[in-house]
Amino acid sequence: MTFRDLGLSAAALAAFEEVGYEAPTAIQARTIPALLAGRDVIGRAQTGTGKTAAFAIPILERLDLALMQPQALVLTPTRELAIQVAEAIHTYGKRRGALHVLPVYGGQSMFQQIGRLKRGVHVVVGTPGRIMDHLRRGTLAFDALRMVVLDEADEMLRMGFIDDVEWILGQMPAARQTALFSATMPPAIKRIAERHLRDPQTVEIEETTATVPAITQRYLTTSDRQKLDTLTRVLEVEAPEAALVFVRTKNNAAEVTERLQARGYSAEAMHGDMTQQMREATVRRLRAGQVEIVIATDVAARGLDVDRISHVVNYDLPHDAETYVHRIGRTARAGRAGTAILFVTPRESRLLKTIERYTGARITPMKMPTAADVAARRVTLFKAQLRKAAQEDGLEPYLTLVEELAEEAGLDIAEIAAAAARLASGEKPLVASTEPEAPPELPAADGGMVRLFIDAGRRHGVRPGDIVGAIAGEADIPGHTIGAIDIHDSFTLAEVPREYATKILAAMREATIRTRPVSVKIAESRPGRERSERPRREHGGKERRPSAERPTARKGRSPRHGLGATPERAPFYQSVKRGKRPRPAA
Repeated sequence: MTFRDLGLSAAALAAFEEVGYEAPTAIQARTIPALLAGRDVIGRAQTGTGKTAAFAIPILERLDLALMQPQALVLTPTRELAIQVAEAIHTYGKRRGALHVLPVYGGQSMFQQIGRLKRGVHVVVGTPGRIMDHLRRGTLAFDALRMVVLDEADEMLRMGFIDDVEWILGQMPAARQTALFSATMPPAIKRIAERHLRDPQTVEIEETTATVPAITQRYLTTSDRQKLDTLTRVLEVEAPEAALVFVRTKNNAAEVTERLQARGYSAEAMHGDMTQQMREATVRRLRAGQVEIVIATDVAARGLDVDRISHVVNYDLPHDAETYVHRIGRTARAGRAGTAILFVTPRESRLLKTIERYTGARITPMKMPTAADVAARRVTLFKAQLRKAAQEDGLEPYLTLVEELAEEAGLDIAEIAAAAARLASGEKPLVASTEPEAPPELPAADGGMVRLFIDAGRRHGVRPGDIVGAIAGEADIPGHTIGAIDIHDSFTLAEVPREYATKILAAMREATIRTRPVSVKIAESRPGRERSERPRREHGGKERRPSAERPTARKGRSPRHGLGATPERAPFYQSVKRGKRPRPAA
């Protein structure tokens, strides 16, 4: 079955192609047609089976983007899942026009959420507690609601939200479509389904486990921007006999292949746009040892069976656990050992746990290979090559050459051997510099913080959460360590701990905020606050203590990153809370 068989619009088909879905999963194939037909649905499927797309696409197909009111509600048990689902819906719908999806959850500024709701949204994704808060305040109305989705209903039950869910469903208009997804169906969930779903179609995807005992499974945490450098270091240190690297899209396959070739690797792509003859030619070269690395999409790699594949690298994580098992099954053939390595971004940690449950095996973490690790591995491999060559026949002419050169030039034989080894090693140096680069001089802000200048501001739609997410996500630092954030019309000033500043500058070189590439540098001086450049701050009115005195956020709550104030700025914030603006100093 293909997505075209499901009767989807051109925009939906294009969205699936862009994110790398090449064929529907079982839950998608059975759920999407039922939801498109207007049926209520009970979907019993474990996490990682592709169920987000199974309800996201039908939601998008039914939206009226000209109507700026909530037309769909997705309830999730955790804020992490709410963010993940909201991002997925936005990704699937980016070809449809001005789509507005809002995640709402506890710990985030209520003031921000109310402002977004007043401006109008099409889809709300939220946790039960915060959805109840908005309904009771009257800041969220469902007069235009068409669909409600309960995602991971059994988790909401386990976390004690089931009464909240019942209350929320009681506030919904009767003429709505409802979908309930749950990995298990305990009695309380069945009662909700009986009370709030009308003649639902039940879709059950059998939970299976697959074990892969002959394969060593490891994962490495990285960011999307760092994946290529991570891959080249892993290939250097692991030195696979042959490697199969999986990516989600054909564009990624072509790009990664081109960049590996530019770095001197014997790599070829394999994706759905290639003819069968082209794919078979690539497989023949891989079997013959003429190609070391194949970068492939899932569909293109179907049926690929090459004994010499020692490593499978999941450059992009698959959308579901079953696909992961199919991928790594390409190694450990014919009784050989095999290694599977996953690149996991911070937002993909949930899928990693799902894969572990599905395979019944723990996937062990590995550290990013350092430059010294790469150099040490090169030395080891080069020694092995020299040792093997020294034991082979046919060295007599070269021995004679070395003796003549030593006599003619007055060189030591060891020096000649070293020169020959350097020539033989090619462009890859055997010794890596262990001297760390000197960090730039960083001017400190108050309390040991460094102020960064980011060339994006209010007119670009930037909010404090965007800044925190970009810095913490790209540089992999704790979000609660980020200090005050001042958003101006055309730029933003953000305070970060001095010890992280160099790392953040390096990580943010190619960063984007709200899809816009940004430049990040150390702020040389604090710009004057003219009327046109007054910072916009979202704040609840409390004073902000210096970072060293602030307690870490309690478990289950989100710190208000950068939304507080230093004591000397408290009057500004207090006036904002009262709805006033301080007069500029004379």
